[in-house]
Amino acid sequence: MVTAVMVAKQRNLWAAVMATGIFSFLGACWMMLLDAPDVSFTEAAVGAGISTVLMLSTLALVGNQEIECKFKPLPLVTVTLTGLALVYGTLDMPLFGDPNAPIHLYPSPGYVEKSMHDMHGLPNVVTSVLASYRGFDTLGETMVVFTAGIGALLILMNDGESKTPRGDMEPQTDNQNRLRMRDFLIIRIVSKMLIPFIIVFGLYVQFHGDYGPGGGFQAGVIVASAFILYGLVYGLDATKRVAPKGVVEKLLALGLIIYAGTGFLTLALGGQYLDYSVLEHHWLTEHHVPSGQHLGIFMVELGVGLTVTAVMITIYYAFAGRRPAV
Repeated sequence: MVTAVMVAKQRNLWAAVMATGIFSFLGACWMMLLDAPDVSFTEAAVGAGISTVLMLSTLALVGNQEIECKFKPLPLVTVTLTGLALVYGTLDMPLFGDPNAPIHLYPSPGYVEKSMHDMHGLPNVVTSVLASYRGFDTLGETMVVFTAGIGALLILMNDGESKTPRGDMEPQTDNQNRLRMRDFLIIRIVSKMLIPFIIVFGLYVQFHGDYGPGGGFQAGVIVASAFILYGLVYGLDATKRVAPKGVVEKLLALGLIIYAGTGFLTLALGGQYLDYSVLEHHWLTEHHVPSGQHLGIFMVELGVGLTVTAVMITIYYAFAGRRPAV
Protein backbone atom coordinates (compact mmCIF):
# COMPACT_ATOMS: atom_id res chain seq x y z
CA MET A 1 0.00 0.00 0.00
CA VAL A 2 2.86 2.39 0.79
CA THR A 3 4.44 1.70 -2.60
CA ALA A 4 1.12 2.29 -4.36
CA VAL A 5 0.77 5.68 -2.63
CA MET A 6 4.34 6.52 -3.69
CA VAL A 7 3.48 5.77 -7.31
CA ALA A 8 0.42 8.01 -7.15
CA LYS A 9 2.23 10.89 -5.44
CA GLN A 10 5.37 10.91 -7.59
CA ARG A 11 5.73 13.71 -10.13
CA ASN A 12 9.02 12.36 -11.43
CA LEU A 13 7.88 9.69 -13.87
CA TRP A 14 11.17 7.78 -13.77
CA ALA A 15 10.80 7.36 -9.99
CA ALA A 16 7.16 6.35 -10.47
CA VAL A 17 8.18 3.63 -12.93
CA MET A 18 10.80 2.32 -10.51
CA ALA A 19 8.22 2.28 -7.69
CA THR A 20 5.81 0.41 -9.99
CA GLY A 21 8.48 -2.23 -10.59
CA ILE A 22 8.98 -2.55 -6.82
CA PHE A 23 5.21 -2.88 -6.38
CA SER A 24 5.13 -5.73 -8.91
CA PHE A 25 8.07 -7.45 -7.23
CA LEU A 26 6.34 -7.24 -3.83
CA GLY A 27 3.18 -8.60 -5.45
CA ALA A 28 5.14 -11.56 -6.80
CA CYS A 29 6.51 -12.17 -3.31
CA TRP A 30 3.14 -12.30 -1.57
CA MET A 31 1.70 -14.46 -4.35
CA MET A 32 4.52 -16.93 -3.63
CA LEU A 33 3.70 -16.76 0.09
CA LEU A 34 0.08 -17.61 -0.78
CA ASP A 35 1.29 -20.77 -2.60
CA ALA A 36 0.58 -19.39 -6.08
CA PRO A 37 3.98 -19.82 -7.79
CA ASP A 38 2.45 -19.88 -11.29
CA VAL A 39 0.98 -16.41 -10.85
CA SER A 40 4.13 -15.25 -9.06
CA PHE A 41 6.27 -16.24 -12.07
CA THR A 42 4.07 -14.22 -14.39
CA GLU A 43 3.94 -11.15 -12.15
CA ALA A 44 7.71 -11.12 -11.70
CA ALA A 45 8.42 -11.49 -15.42
CA VAL A 46 5.67 -9.21 -16.76
CA GLY A 47 5.12 -6.71 -13.95
CA ALA A 48 8.61 -6.23 -12.55
CA GLY A 49 10.42 -7.07 -15.78
CA ILE A 50 8.98 -6.43 -19.22
CA SER A 51 6.42 -3.80 -18.17
CA THR A 52 9.14 -1.77 -16.47
CA VAL A 53 11.28 -1.88 -19.62
CA LEU A 54 8.36 -0.77 -21.80
CA MET A 55 7.47 2.09 -19.45
CA LEU A 56 11.08 3.26 -19.43
CA SER A 57 11.01 3.13 -23.23
CA THR A 58 7.90 5.30 -23.11
CA LEU A 59 9.68 7.83 -20.90
CA ALA A 60 12.32 8.16 -23.61
CA LEU A 61 9.51 9.51 -25.79
CA VAL A 62 7.58 11.69 -23.34
CA GLY A 63 10.20 12.86 -20.81
CA ASN A 64 10.63 12.26 -17.08
CA GLN A 65 8.46 14.98 -15.59
CA GLU A 66 4.69 14.95 -15.34
CA ILE A 67 3.09 17.93 -17.02
CA GLU A 68 1.16 20.11 -14.58
CA CYS A 69 -2.52 20.08 -15.49
CA LYS A 70 -5.40 22.16 -14.23
CA PHE A 71 -7.37 20.36 -11.53
CA LYS A 72 -10.58 18.84 -12.87
CA PRO A 73 -13.08 17.58 -10.30
CA LEU A 74 -15.05 15.27 -12.63
CA PRO A 75 -12.39 12.49 -12.87
CA LEU A 76 -11.94 12.56 -9.08
CA VAL A 77 -15.70 12.31 -8.49
CA THR A 78 -16.03 9.51 -11.05
CA VAL A 79 -13.22 7.45 -9.52
CA THR A 80 -14.52 8.04 -5.99
CA LEU A 81 -18.07 6.94 -6.85
CA THR A 82 -16.77 3.89 -8.71
CA GLY A 83 -14.59 2.94 -5.74
CA LEU A 84 -17.50 3.32 -3.31
CA ALA A 85 -19.68 1.16 -5.57
CA LEU A 86 -17.01 -1.54 -5.66
CA VAL A 87 -16.63 -1.46 -1.87
CA TYR A 88 -20.40 -1.68 -1.45
CA GLY A 89 -20.47 -4.67 -3.79
CA THR A 90 -17.97 -6.56 -1.62
CA LEU A 91 -19.76 -6.06 1.72
CA ASP A 92 -21.71 -9.32 1.47
CA MET A 93 -18.74 -11.36 0.26
CA PRO A 94 -17.21 -13.94 2.63
CA LEU A 95 -13.99 -13.04 4.41
CA PHE A 96 -10.66 -13.95 2.85
CA GLY A 97 -9.85 -17.58 3.63
CA ASP A 98 -13.38 -18.45 4.82
CA PRO A 99 -13.72 -22.24 4.29
CA ASN A 100 -17.45 -21.78 3.59
CA ALA A 101 -16.84 -19.38 0.70
CA PRO A 102 -18.35 -20.58 -2.60
CA ILE A 103 -14.90 -20.76 -4.20
CA HIS A 104 -13.93 -23.40 -1.62
CA LEU A 105 -17.19 -25.35 -1.91
CA TYR A 106 -17.37 -25.67 -5.71
CA PRO A 107 -15.98 -26.19 -8.27
CA SER A 108 -12.43 -26.30 -6.84
CA PRO A 109 -12.99 -29.44 -4.70
CA GLY A 110 -14.10 -31.30 -7.81
CA TYR A 111 -11.07 -30.11 -9.75
CA VAL A 112 -8.70 -31.15 -6.98
CA GLU A 113 -10.33 -34.51 -6.36
CA LYS A 114 -10.79 -35.51 -10.00
CA SER A 115 -7.73 -33.94 -11.62
CA MET A 116 -5.32 -36.81 -11.06
CA HIS A 117 -7.83 -39.32 -12.43
CA ASP A 118 -9.12 -37.22 -15.33
CA MET A 119 -5.64 -36.12 -16.41
CA HIS A 120 -4.18 -39.61 -16.00
CA GLY A 121 -1.69 -38.71 -13.29
CA LEU A 122 -0.65 -35.15 -14.15
CA PRO A 123 0.03 -33.63 -10.71
CA ASN A 124 -0.27 -29.88 -11.46
CA VAL A 125 -3.93 -29.05 -10.85
CA VAL A 126 -3.41 -25.44 -11.97
CA THR A 127 -2.35 -26.56 -15.45
CA SER A 128 -5.16 -29.09 -15.73
CA VAL A 129 -7.71 -26.41 -14.79
CA LEU A 130 -6.35 -23.75 -17.15
CA ALA A 131 -5.55 -25.95 -20.14
CA SER A 132 -8.29 -28.59 -19.90
CA TYR A 133 -11.20 -27.87 -17.54
CA ARG A 134 -11.21 -24.17 -18.51
CA GLY A 135 -9.71 -24.55 -21.97
CA PHE A 136 -12.26 -22.16 -23.52
CA ASP A 137 -11.33 -19.39 -21.06
CA THR A 138 -7.62 -19.82 -21.68
CA LEU A 139 -8.21 -19.75 -25.45
CA GLY A 140 -9.96 -16.41 -24.93
CA GLU A 141 -7.06 -15.13 -22.85
CA THR A 142 -4.63 -16.17 -25.58
CA MET A 143 -6.73 -14.28 -28.12
CA VAL A 144 -6.57 -11.18 -25.89
CA VAL A 145 -2.76 -11.43 -25.81
CA PHE A 146 -2.74 -11.91 -29.59
CA THR A 147 -4.94 -8.82 -30.01
CA ALA A 148 -2.52 -6.80 -27.89
CA GLY A 149 0.31 -7.75 -30.22
CA ILE A 150 -1.72 -6.81 -33.28
CA GLY A 151 -2.60 -3.49 -31.65
CA ALA A 152 1.07 -2.72 -31.05
CA LEU A 153 1.81 -3.50 -34.69
CA LEU A 154 -0.97 -1.25 -35.96
CA ILE A 155 -0.21 1.69 -33.68
CA LEU A 156 3.56 1.76 -33.33
CA MET A 157 5.22 -0.16 -36.11
CA ASN A 158 6.58 1.26 -39.37
CA ASP A 159 4.46 2.18 -42.37
CA GLY A 160 4.70 -0.59 -44.96
CA GLU A 161 7.34 -0.09 -47.63
CA SER A 162 8.25 3.46 -46.65
CA LYS A 163 9.74 2.30 -43.34
CA THR A 164 8.70 5.68 -41.90
CA PRO A 165 7.30 5.58 -38.36
CA ARG A 166 3.76 6.69 -37.77
CA GLY A 167 2.95 10.01 -36.18
CA ASP A 168 5.68 12.37 -35.09
CA MET A 169 8.23 9.68 -34.22
CA GLU A 170 11.40 8.88 -36.13
CA PRO A 171 13.76 5.91 -35.71
CA GLN A 172 16.82 6.31 -33.57
CA THR A 173 19.96 4.88 -35.12
CA ASP A 174 21.00 1.59 -33.62
CA ASN A 175 24.63 2.76 -33.69
CA GLN A 176 23.77 5.21 -30.91
CA ASN A 177 22.39 2.37 -28.79
CA ARG A 178 25.51 0.27 -29.32
CA LEU A 179 27.79 3.19 -28.45
CA ARG A 180 25.96 3.65 -25.19
CA MET A 181 26.62 0.05 -24.14
CA ARG A 182 30.08 -0.39 -25.68
CA ASP A 183 31.92 0.72 -22.55
CA PHE A 184 29.82 -1.33 -20.13
CA LEU A 185 31.94 -4.46 -20.36
CA ILE A 186 30.56 -6.03 -17.17
CA ILE A 187 26.96 -5.69 -18.38
CA ARG A 188 27.82 -7.25 -21.74
CA ILE A 189 29.66 -10.21 -20.20
CA VAL A 190 27.06 -10.85 -17.49
CA SER A 191 24.21 -10.67 -20.01
CA LYS A 192 25.98 -13.20 -22.27
CA MET A 193 26.24 -15.51 -19.28
CA LEU A 194 22.63 -15.03 -18.14
CA ILE A 195 20.70 -15.15 -21.42
CA PRO A 196 21.26 -18.90 -22.12
CA PHE A 197 20.17 -19.79 -18.59
CA ILE A 198 17.06 -17.59 -18.90
CA ILE A 199 16.06 -19.35 -22.12
CA VAL A 200 16.74 -22.82 -20.67
CA PHE A 201 14.68 -21.96 -17.59
CA GLY A 202 11.87 -20.69 -19.83
CA LEU A 203 11.89 -23.95 -21.77
CA TYR A 204 11.85 -25.89 -18.49
CA VAL A 205 8.84 -23.90 -17.30
CA GLN A 206 7.13 -24.53 -20.67
CA PHE A 207 7.65 -28.28 -20.92
CA HIS A 208 7.48 -29.06 -17.19
CA GLY A 209 4.36 -26.98 -16.54
CA ASP A 210 2.10 -30.02 -16.36
CA TYR A 211 4.18 -31.46 -13.51
CA GLY A 212 5.16 -28.29 -11.62
CA PRO A 213 4.59 -24.53 -11.57
CA GLY A 214 4.68 -23.08 -15.06
CA GLY A 215 3.07 -23.27 -18.46
CA GLY A 216 2.83 -21.27 -21.65
CA PHE A 217 2.08 -17.86 -20.15
CA GLN A 218 4.95 -17.97 -17.69
CA ALA A 219 7.40 -19.53 -20.14
CA GLY A 220 6.50 -17.05 -22.86
CA VAL A 221 7.38 -13.97 -20.85
CA ILE A 222 10.55 -15.56 -19.48
CA VAL A 223 11.87 -16.46 -22.94
CA ALA A 224 10.84 -13.04 -24.28
CA SER A 225 12.71 -11.33 -21.44
CA ALA A 226 15.92 -13.00 -22.64
CA PHE A 227 15.52 -11.48 -26.12
CA ILE A 228 14.60 -8.09 -24.65
CA LEU A 229 17.68 -8.18 -22.41
CA TYR A 230 19.77 -8.97 -25.50
CA GLY A 231 18.21 -6.02 -27.29
CA LEU A 232 18.86 -3.62 -24.41
CA VAL A 233 22.54 -4.56 -24.29
CA TYR A 234 23.45 -5.26 -27.92
CA GLY A 235 20.97 -3.09 -29.81
CA LEU A 236 17.80 -3.56 -31.79
CA ASP A 237 19.50 -4.48 -35.08
CA ALA A 238 21.43 -7.32 -33.45
CA THR A 239 18.24 -8.64 -31.83
CA LYS A 240 16.37 -8.59 -35.13
CA ARG A 241 19.15 -10.64 -36.68
CA VAL A 242 18.66 -13.25 -33.96
CA ALA A 243 14.85 -13.04 -34.00
CA PRO A 244 13.76 -11.51 -37.34
CA LYS A 245 10.63 -9.39 -37.11
CA GLY A 246 8.89 -11.36 -39.85
CA VAL A 247 9.48 -14.67 -38.06
CA VAL A 248 8.25 -13.23 -34.75
CA GLU A 249 5.06 -11.96 -36.36
CA LYS A 250 4.39 -15.38 -37.90
CA LEU A 251 4.94 -17.08 -34.52
CA LEU A 252 2.47 -14.63 -33.01
CA ALA A 253 -0.29 -16.11 -35.17
CA LEU A 254 1.07 -19.67 -35.20
CA GLY A 255 0.64 -20.09 -31.45
CA LEU A 256 -3.04 -19.17 -31.59
CA ILE A 257 -3.52 -21.42 -34.63
CA ILE A 258 -2.00 -24.37 -32.72
CA TYR A 259 -4.32 -23.77 -29.75
CA ALA A 260 -7.50 -23.33 -31.81
CA GLY A 261 -6.41 -26.07 -34.22
CA THR A 262 -6.17 -28.55 -31.36
CA GLY A 263 -9.85 -27.93 -30.72
CA PHE A 264 -10.72 -28.48 -34.37
CA LEU A 265 -8.68 -31.71 -34.29
CA THR A 266 -10.76 -33.01 -31.39
CA LEU A 267 -13.92 -32.12 -33.35
CA ALA A 268 -12.62 -33.98 -36.39
CA LEU A 269 -12.00 -37.05 -34.25
CA GLY A 270 -15.61 -37.07 -33.05
CA GLY A 271 -15.26 -35.34 -29.70
CA GLN A 272 -16.20 -31.95 -28.37
CA TYR A 273 -14.12 -28.86 -28.95
CA LEU A 274 -10.94 -29.04 -26.81
CA ASP A 275 -11.95 -32.43 -25.39
CA TYR A 276 -8.52 -34.01 -25.40
CA SER A 277 -9.79 -37.44 -24.37
CA VAL A 278 -10.53 -38.29 -28.02
CA LEU A 279 -6.81 -38.02 -28.74
CA GLU A 280 -6.32 -41.34 -26.95
CA HIS A 281 -4.71 -43.86 -29.27
CA HIS A 282 -2.45 -46.85 -28.96
CA TRP A 283 0.43 -44.99 -30.62
CA LEU A 284 0.52 -42.58 -27.65
CA THR A 285 1.76 -45.37 -25.41
CA GLU A 286 4.26 -46.43 -28.05
CA HIS A 287 5.65 -42.88 -28.13
CA HIS A 288 5.72 -42.62 -24.33
CA VAL A 289 2.86 -40.10 -24.13
CA PRO A 290 0.76 -40.98 -21.05
CA SER A 291 -2.68 -39.92 -22.35
CA GLY A 292 -4.72 -37.86 -24.78
CA GLN A 293 -5.24 -35.29 -22.05
CA HIS A 294 -1.50 -34.96 -21.63
CA LEU A 295 -0.99 -34.56 -25.38
CA GLY A 296 -3.78 -31.97 -25.67
CA ILE A 297 -2.45 -29.93 -22.74
CA PHE A 298 1.05 -30.07 -24.23
CA MET A 299 -0.21 -28.76 -27.58
CA VAL A 300 -2.31 -25.88 -26.25
CA GLU A 301 0.41 -24.83 -23.79
CA LEU A 302 2.88 -24.80 -26.67
CA GLY A 303 0.52 -22.54 -28.59
CA VAL A 304 0.17 -20.20 -25.62
CA GLY A 305 3.94 -20.08 -25.13
CA LEU A 306 4.62 -19.19 -28.78
CA THR A 307 1.99 -16.44 -28.86
CA VAL A 308 3.02 -14.87 -25.56
CA THR A 309 6.72 -14.90 -26.50
CA ALA A 310 6.03 -13.37 -29.90
CA VAL A 311 3.68 -10.70 -28.52
CA MET A 312 6.17 -9.58 -25.87
CA ILE A 313 8.98 -9.32 -28.42
CA THR A 314 6.66 -7.57 -30.91
CA ILE A 315 5.69 -4.92 -28.37
CA TYR A 316 9.35 -4.39 -27.51
CA TYR A 317 10.24 -4.02 -31.20
CA ALA A 318 7.43 -1.48 -31.52
CA PHE A 319 8.89 0.69 -28.75
CA ALA A 320 12.61 0.18 -29.20
CA GLY A 321 14.78 2.67 -31.04
CA ARG A 322 12.21 5.47 -31.23
CA ARG A 323 12.44 9.07 -30.08
CA PRO A 324 10.43 12.25 -30.63
CA ALA A 325 11.15 13.86 -34.00
CA VAL A 326 13.24 17.00 -33.76
